[in-house]
Amino acid sequence: MPEKKKNTVLTYVIAIAIPLAVGILSALLTRGNMDVYQRVVTPPLSPPSILFPIVWTVLYLLMGISSAVVWQKKDTDPTAADRALSYYAASLAFNFAWSIIFFNFGKYLFAFLWLICLLYLIVRTVLLYRRISPVAAYLQIPYIVWVIFAGYLNFGIWVLNR
Repeated sequence: MPEKKKNTVLTYVIAIAIPLAVGILSALLTRGNMDVYQRVVTPPLSPPSILFPIVWTVLYLLMGISSAVVWQKKDTDPTAADRALSYYAASLAFNFAWSIIFFNFGKYLFAFLWLICLLYLIVRTVLLYRRISPVAAYLQIPYIVWVIFAGYLNFGIWVLNR
């Protein structure tokens, strides 16, 4: 395999592994409290709990692919790529912490406010990605949609369980 192709494959493998690792670690740290979703009153349109790991796995794959696309274009504009990837890293950290705030601490209102911050970071990431690679930005649209839906669920759970 030529060196350039080898580096590209490695970039994608690492970039996909990072959000998957974040998701797995978050799931491991919250697994003892995941039954919260079964115990609380949920708003209309609440999906079955089995759907969440499936959706998040797909989203983490898309996050990883889009970050690899941006990383691959780093030579073109290193400052823009670094800035975009910094917002992405911050969004991963907020994503990780949200599960702990919601499931482990049961702080539903704070988790909702945290989710709004996460949404801001994702939108900023998408806007910055778009300048580097529209494809990378478009791959994040499902993430935005899901986080908005998660916000609806989170807010609904807070309202219905006060």
